[in-house]
Amino acid sequence: MLERFRGHFLAVRDPKNDVIVLGIAITSLLLFVAAAGTIFPQIIKAWHGGATKPDLVLANALLLNIALILLGWSRYKALMLELAERCASEEEAKRQANTDPLTGCLNRRSFIPATSALLEQARDSARVLALFQIDLDNFKQINDLHGHKLGDTVLLTASQRLADELPRDAVLARLGGDEFACVITYGRHEQLRIDQLAERLVEVVSQPIEILGGAIEMTLSMGIASSARLELSDDPAIACDELMHKADIAMYQAKKQGKNRLFWFEPSMEFELKFRGELEAGIRRGLKNGEFIPYYEQQIDLDTGELVGFEMLARWQSPELGLVGPDIFIPISEEIGAIEELSRKLMIQALEHAKMWHPRITLSVNVSPIQLRDPWFAQKLLKLLVEHNFPASRLEIEITESSLHENIGMVRSTITSLRNQGIRVSLDDFGTGYSSLAQLRSLPFDRLKIDRSFVRELKHSGAGGKLVSAIISMGADLELPVTAEGIENDFILASLRKLGRLKGQGYHYGRPEPAEQVTKRLADLNMLADHRDDQDDADFGPGKVTDSSQKAG
Repeated sequence: MLERFRGHFLAVRDPKNDVIVLGIAITSLLLFVAAAGTIFPQIIKAWHGGATKPDLVLANALLLNIALILLGWSRYKALMLELAERCASEEEAKRQANTDPLTGCLNRRSFIPATSALLEQARDSARVLALFQIDLDNFKQINDLHGHKLGDTVLLTASQRLADELPRDAVLARLGGDEFACVITYGRHEQLRIDQLAERLVEVVSQPIEILGGAIEMTLSMGIASSARLELSDDPAIACDELMHKADIAMYQAKKQGKNRLFWFEPSMEFELKFRGELEAGIRRGLKNGEFIPYYEQQIDLDTGELVGFEMLARWQSPELGLVGPDIFIPISEEIGAIEELSRKLMIQALEHAKMWHPRITLSVNVSPIQLRDPWFAQKLLKLLVEHNFPASRLEIEITESSLHENIGMVRSTITSLRNQGIRVSLDDFGTGYSSLAQLRSLPFDRLKIDRSFVRELKHSGAGGKLVSAIISMGADLELPVTAEGIENDFILASLRKLGRLKGQGYHYGRPEPAEQVTKRLADLNMLADHRDDQDDADFGPGKVTDSSQKAG
């Protein structure tokens, strides 16, 4: 459409058309002057009773000249009006191409040349630039919950609040979606002024937005890069790209540190982001190459000392990084959307390994909060059990306490579906997520697991020990068995035994082991599935691991 408009405009402004119109007008004027000099005296004499009549040919030529002059003038006026309209339309098209239609701010296309021009001016005047990258936190959730119309209102309000606080000579742009950027020039000794402005922007923009009698909570994350702190290219356009990149890295750091805050760019952030990118690529590559493997931590009946189960723990056997723990790759896998595939592949390996164990030994598996958002999670898990011929009664799913706060209705439905299939469900890391007694009573858990941070406090006479005692008492009242994590020594073990009948796990019984070592351990304890026919099931009992020779190194 725009190309058609341009073509039509160029046709109207064809110089040949202008020359023809100008030639006709000039010729008409010359003929008018020549004819008028002859015919007008004749007309005047005729009006005064002269005998000679005016020359009809000259009179007609004069009238024709007048008509041509009027036509030329009319065409000239029309051309000038059309030209003015076309110029106005072109200016409007140019404005729309350079500004965001919703907020009226500059867009990404025009922001870069505007910033480049400010960089050149700043260098000439010995000033420096600060570039702010601003991202509204959780804007997608606002859109999903309230709709795109109210989402647009949020964007418009945020841009207006930013514009009201920024200096007059600042440049403000909406780069796309919920991302804004602004550039400010300042003196090298005015760092404090920029810090104060940035803090004020975070505070002002984060104020609730009153809409339809309610309020929408909005926060922002901000990253700042300054030309005073960086070695930038001499090319203003390249320097602008470098500033935007550094500010974006700082903004990502603000997101990572909890959102609703600001960070100035530091070189270490770039190194961390680069390492993060390498980890993401390594995780995706590792999933294809089968580098993620399950390790297993023993679960012991504290009263009898018998081995009753294993908890599966994920490990990444990276060719570049070696053995990597889950605290490194699990959060990244969740963020890049790889956690479901990772969990499924680990689960398949664990089910095949556990089929080799005695059927009394249980397998516990942790579930990510991301997986619990999937309404088909329980069905997918059941399908895996059927495909690998693994009894549901031997599987225990561990759900972290923090998962309960995301969507309690979905969690309740998932837990119910799992238990209906015979799978047991335990609440992991209990004590760290502030679950209410009402939640514990309403959710059909089979077990509580006390977080290791509280269990370790038993070696001190602090509040942690009292909390462990209270959780065990509460579990007994709710008829929920309890597992204690983080058993590291005999003192903690003895303290727990005094508090009730529990299961436990921790380094006191050995470090997590790969499947090969687990198989060897169980073979030594005569607890592999092949040995089921060697003895009568009634005489068969899981082996004890209380002897130090049975512990993993």
